[in-house]
Amino acid sequence: MFYPQIIWIFWINGRRALKGVYDDTAWAESSFDVLKTLENIGLRIEITGMEHIHEADGPVVFVGNHMSTLETLVLPCIVQPVKTTTFVVKKSLVDMPVFGPVMRSREPILVGRTNPREDLKTVIEQGTEKIRNGKSIIIFPQSTRSIIFNPTDFNSLGIKLAVRSGVPVIPIAIKTDAWGVGKLFKDFGPIDLNKKAYLSFGAPIHIRGRGAEEHKAVIRFIRDNLEKWKEGDVA
Repeated sequence: MFYPQIIWIFWINGRRALKGVYDDTAWAESSFDVLKTLENIGLRIEITGMEHIHEADGPVVFVGNHMSTLETLVLPCIVQPVKTTTFVVKKSLVDMPVFGPVMRSREPILVGRTNPREDLKTVIEQGTEKIRNGKSIIIFPQSTRSIIFNPTDFNSLGIKLAVRSGVPVIPIAIKTDAWGVGKLFKDFGPIDLNKKAYLSFGAPIHIRGRGAEEHKAVIRFIRDNLEKWKEGDVA
């Protein structure tokens, strides 16, 4: 019964978004409904480091690895009550029949994931403008979701945006492979209750120079947490 509940949550809120009555508070509330639904079916979710979201004054760039649909749906209820935020997402996401209207209402930064130079220009230009207007940005620098964290696939787009905007980066380490990949529909995979989901926020990182060392620090934070969590799943 998990996916019918999730579809219902976003069908209701998608209609609100189409009517123009789906605001920041409603986004956080519907995201919390997803979190509660996951917990109600028995998925254990550990969230740590939330205090770091409060440490930086003003907007920030959140940079995390991307494993599954879970973080896209759950992060808003954690971040949005503290910092007004939006995502960098693939253009196809806003065209989805159920989730699309909700995401469009958040005015995300849309990228194609096929032309890195064009995506860089889009993220820098639009991201800088949104940050100037007080909005934080959540970005997953990997080209696609993966349960394997490969630093060579983790580009420095988030760091570049932070450098251009003059704001700190908050790293997010994510282990959400409990939400599997579907065979027919990628977002509708099995939920493995033998696994535990983890989300951890790091301390704000202030960028100096071009950000090469800070990019390494983000990668190190994610890699170290993933290594620590390896033993967290139960048979």
